[in-house]
Amino acid sequence: MDRGQHPPGWAWQWLSSHPATLHQLECSGAISVHCNLYLLGSSDCSALASRVAETTGPESSVTAAPRARKYKCGLPQPCPEEHLAFRVVSGAANVIGPKICLEDKMLMSSVKDNVGRGLNIALVNGVSGELIEARAFDMWAGDVNDLLKFIRPLHEGTLVFVASYDDPATKMNEETRKLFSELGSRNAKELAFRDSWVFVGAKGVQNKSPFEQHVKNSKHTNKYEGWPEALEMEGCIPRRSMAS
Repeated sequence: MDRGQHPPGWAWQWLSSHPATLHQLECSGAISVHCNLYLLGSSDCSALASRVAETTGPESSVTAAPRARKYKCGLPQPCPEEHLAFRVVSGAANVIGPKICLEDKMLMSSVKDNVGRGLNIALVNGVSGELIEARAFDMWAGDVNDLLKFIRPLHEGTLVFVASYDDPATKMNEETRKLFSELGSRNAKELAFRDSWVFVGAKGVQNKSPFEQHVKNSKHTNKYEGWPEALEMEGCIPRRSMAS
């Protein structure tokens, strides 16, 4: 769907949406890890992968107890009518890739092979809930102009889902931070090397988005060696009507 199919003049409002929820990353089965060997040696990579697996829990501990009913994208309760269910999970260190789910459809994940180091961004039509485009931008060694070309031309009403992986901020410049702030982010201005960040915003938002979580990279609080904990955020976003 073309980015220009949204009618102009929308004043985005966060209507009766459920508050965002922050969870420690939980894995519901065997973990498949893919290490970035250009950052870690093979022995360090294996050790980190084992540590991530230990902190997310063994498979047997998950299957021992009956699971509660889950709804779209694994939410614990259904969203109201005319709302879009979502879950955004940041990457864990540089081992487990991020995930972006909307209305029970996985938009970005390692399984889909469309995530990468840096910022993983999915653009969604705020009326139909259909995916417009999804791309990963390397914020360590990539060109920030590729990201700017992606988010500059957004039309009002476009939903923007963001999940960090490894390093989301090294190549960020003032314009990049300003654009994310205009999409409703509170934390883009202070995002730094290897921080964990998940965010859902929209073009034309008048207030700051309630859907954002940020954990700083700090050697005193990091959950993994050199990286903070992974973030998981879920909620319901009001679908835009054509008459808005």
